[in-house]
Amino acid sequence: MDALVSIPGAEPWSSAGRGERRHVATVVVHGITASPVTTRPLGQRLAAEGYSVEVPLLPGHGTSFRELGRTRYPDWYRAVEELVEQLAERCEQVVLIGHSMGGTISLDLASRRPELVGALAVINPQVVAPSQPLAKVAPLLQHVVPYLPRDLAGMPTNDMVRPDGDESAYGMIPSKAMQSFLGQLPRIRSQLLDLTQPLLVVRSLVDHTVNPMSSTELLERTASRDLREVVCERSYHLPQVDLDAEKVTEAIVDFVADVTGS
Repeated sequence: MDALVSIPGAEPWSSAGRGERRHVATVVVHGITASPVTTRPLGQRLAAEGYSVEVPLLPGHGTSFRELGRTRYPDWYRAVEELVEQLAERCEQVVLIGHSMGGTISLDLASRRPELVGALAVINPQVVAPSQPLAKVAPLLQHVVPYLPRDLAGMPTNDMVRPDGDESAYGMIPSKAMQSFLGQLPRIRSQLLDLTQPLLVVRSLVDHTVNPMSSTELLERTASRDLREVVCERSYHLPQVDLDAEKVTEAIVDFVADVTGS
């Protein structure tokens, strides 16, 4: 049985949509160790526009870092894939929106299952391996140290400019769970050449969690002919809930309306 959600605000959220826009589904996916705390505001804004919205809670998240340690990248990927498959059966179009690892999963799914995803927007996605020295020995370290403090793992707590920002993420990182994600990056990066859907890349100039080079490489590798970019100069890793929140939200709302003809 799945563990009960124990982090306030981490529950999954959805909206059935209204009017003609209910036929367009949007899925807003959070990153590793995070939860809908960081994605629900964007989902609620899309719902206010009438779109069908799903803000999922990935397996192992919203509970405890030990629960996360029992899951792996295929679990998180499959959770999103199954949700998108269900939405594709009842909606005319599906747009994926992902932050950090949620953006990486979105890129992975859109390139592997293009028939399911009509367009996607990603916010500081990870496609390049971390540059921290500890990341280089992570494949060996995972067998020795099961959990690492997130700061030591190169994931600062609340990587935001806002002094009152709180992403409510886990303070510890399960080594094997994290490595299951990082080990997928070479494959996902190679798939970007197959990514042809309309793509919006939201990137921060300063990001202490994901190397900004990830977004740069994505922009260079993707085969999308409808490629758009939003640069955030006032926020760090979580611009959708930081000082650039309004800018990011409106850009994504406009993007969804444009690419879906809604």
